[in-house]
Amino acid sequence: MKRTIALSILSAALSVATVASAGTLQLNIAFKGAETRAVWETLIKEFEQANPGVTTKVAFVEEETYKVQLPAWLTSVAPDGINWHEGERMAYYAKRGLLEDLSADWKKNDWNAQFASLKTASSYDGKQYAMPTQYFAWGLYYRKDLFEKAGVKGEPKNWQEFLDDCKKLKAAGIAPIAVGGRDSWTLAAWFDYLDLRMNGYDFHMKLMNGEIPYTDTRVKNVYLAWKTLIDNKYFIDNPLSYSLDSVQPLYIQGQAAMMLMGTFLSPGLPPATKVQTGFFKFPIVDPKVTPAEDGSAECLNIPMRAANKADARKFLAFMGQPDNDATLAKGVGTLPANNKAAMPDDPIARIGFQILSETKGGVAQFYDRDMTKEMADEGMKGMQRFISDPSKLDDILADLEKTRKRVYSKS
Repeated sequence: MKRTIALSILSAALSVATVASAGTLQLNIAFKGAETRAVWETLIKEFEQANPGVTTKVAFVEEETYKVQLPAWLTSVAPDGINWHEGERMAYYAKRGLLEDLSADWKKNDWNAQFASLKTASSYDGKQYAMPTQYFAWGLYYRKDLFEKAGVKGEPKNWQEFLDDCKKLKAAGIAPIAVGGRDSWTLAAWFDYLDLRMNGYDFHMKLMNGEIPYTDTRVKNVYLAWKTLIDNKYFIDNPLSYSLDSVQPLYIQGQAAMMLMGTFLSPGLPPATKVQTGFFKFPIVDPKVTPAEDGSAECLNIPMRAANKADARKFLAFMGQPDNDATLAKGVGTLPANNKAAMPDDPIARIGFQILSETKGGVAQFYDRDMTKEMADEGMKGMQRFISDPSKLDDILADLEKTRKRVYSKS
């Protein structure tokens, strides 16, 4: 999105927040796609009907712009409620005193029981600063019709089968893998899964916590495995020129066979594409490593500078109810955070739930949600450099190691 559009969105959101007063609830909601926005609008309308004394004003902001503008909102004229990411992403702002303590709400609303599995991800320093809304699994979307056309039989279970299938797809004139590398976090999914499959959950989390050098041979080996896909041209051409939004048509139109992405992508697929879509777990790379998964969670928060915290608490309590949580999850293709909510009937979401429920190797949040923000930002820039020119790998890792030493020397 162009800078001028992003700035106009921020201006509009701040102007709305400025006029908010008691009885007016200002929400800033990140969204990706019409389906996501529509389900939020439906639930917010139902909240207003249940709370006739509250007038809700909502600024819907495209997700990538939202990430950039959120710090300015939290440190200036803050909205009353925001949606955000659990784990380190949430803790980053809680640590800086920018989010309201919701510990009393957890006790009052029975969230300790209903959101038990995500309490740790919602906490910082023993207090809760978030209410979980939904979580999603990751895996490889694939076109069954393109697999059949290329002579690929079934879903690959291990890395060699995956490479063989990519070779068959490329020989059939089909780009094996679509990725929107302009959104750097889409590249981070590839690093996460290769690292989890090659080095395991404990190593991965130590790396996320800044405890392992980027010049470690095990980190380099992850990039070398990734480099195999690049060298064989298994990714689409010029992946850095595509965002997630702009790359999806390549998959939808049958020009690319696979995408590594979260289950949230599923609701936006056209019916004709969805019929041809399967979803499988990232292949085993080292059979000696117990497979771990990414299972990213989303949440709602109340900024510390919010003007109308009382109504914001009512909104969180409303959204946390099992039926409402189930509606949100169904609408955006994720899994409800509330353990009393009904599971969605979306087939991709159900496969994702099975992947997470069966994993024995651990569940990570995601690269930029498990790592301190400054390191994550530099790490993902390094991934874009790597995709652009894999021959610079040693220089990239050396630069990341300098950043690691600098960032983690502060803590």
